Amino acid sequence: MTHLRVAALYDIHGNLPALEAVLAEVEAAAPDLIVVGGDVGPGPLVDEVLDRLAAFGDRARYVMGNGDRELVSAFDGGGYGRDTPWALTAWCAERLTSEHRDALAGFEPTVSVDSVLFCHGSPRSDSEIITAVSPEERLAPMLAGVDEGIVVCGHTHHQFDRDVLGKRLLNAGSVGMPYEDEPAAYWLLLGAEPELRRTDYDIAAAAESMRASGAPDVDELMLRESLLEPVGAAWVARHFESLA
Repeated sequence: MTHLRVAALYDIHGNLPALEAVLAEVEAAAPDLIVVGGDVGPGPLVDEVLDRLAAFGDRARYVMGNGDRELVSAFDGGGYGRDTPWALTAWCAERLTSEHRDALAGFEPTVSVDSVLFCHGSPRSDSEIITAVSPEERLAPMLAGVDEGIVVCGHTHHQFDRDVLGKRLLNAGSVGMPYEDEPAAYWLLLGAEPELRRTDYDIAAAAESMRASGAPDVDELMLRESLLEPVGAAWVARHFESLA
């Protein structure tokens, strides 16, 4: 396994209370590095999340997620119309400063550390879908040319740990918008052995703070099937696989 201890935090989606709860445990674990694996946003408190993460300086590296890329595009182009499915992205982009935009734009396509490759969707695309049940024939072209023995992904918001095609393939789960059987904040700690971690926090209070932000469609897009009425990891794996 890795010589370094690395905390991997994925798919925060503007959920600051979840991030704060996880960071308390991350600090206690004292990793050598934090990798933020994409999709810091969109989400109700994305500007505050970016400010919180900026405090880590060179202790952290960042992978570009499809949501982060879309936020930069919305900021640069003046946002999407509020009557489109991109209403939350447009709303978030309006709240970003130029410093926030530049931070997001500086995220890396992938991050390689100590024989571990961190990506968002797959090693070749920030929007490609990998699930706990993805067949080898679909995974093979995604993993082609990857030298690292461990690949950490996100994007589908459910944790898993698989040995496939000679690789250890892990999904870190989602800090802010998990699709798991129990609502919490999910993340990954890498060291001598990978540890799929979960952090409990006050979900009801977090939901209220996100609703109070004024972000559009918070319940429909972020809360209901993730934190309030979780649909579960097995269902989500099958659902995303059907979309792939």
